[in-house]
Amino acid sequence: MTLASKITLVRVAFIPVYMVLMYLSGGQPNWYLWSALGVFILASLTDFVDGQIARRCHQVSDFGKFLDPLADKLLTIAAMTMFCEWGSFPAWALMIVLTREFAVTGLRLVAVGKGNVIAAGWSGKVKTASTMIGLCVMMAFPTVGWLCWTVITVIVVTTVWSGVEYFVQNWKCLWD
Repeated sequence: MTLASKITLVRVAFIPVYMVLMYLSGGQPNWYLWSALGVFILASLTDFVDGQIARRCHQVSDFGKFLDPLADKLLTIAAMTMFCEWGSFPAWALMIVLTREFAVTGLRLVAVGKGNVIAAGWSGKVKTASTMIGLCVMMAFPTVGWLCWTVITVIVVTTVWSGVEYFVQNWKCLWD
């Protein structure tokens, strides 16, 4: 197993720690929430680090291609789920995110079945980065309603934009 994949596994291991801290915080600004924010930031940074190591050290692997986006999705959806439970992230917005993730994953599976690989696009990277940053903002300022709604809007817009882009660029995979 490559170093890049081990770092990705660390991100996955951070998720239950993050969830417990978020749960204990109750969505209120306290030590648990600040600790959860720290864990989330560290986990998010591993996404950047493992990608850099994989590319620069020629450690790109099929396992890493599978695990890295899965770890990103699990981390961000864990955060959105906690916010949804507390009523600060609407279920409809979470459903848009989940629908996009399942749809793009399905598109990729169809493409692979036909011998094509759909690489992560720029819009998908923007979506992931803006989502991770936005969720950090929501954790840092959980009681600032307008700021949370701004973050939710950015998450929904980048999610829809990147999902549409994946399908527009790869629609032929569905009809061949």
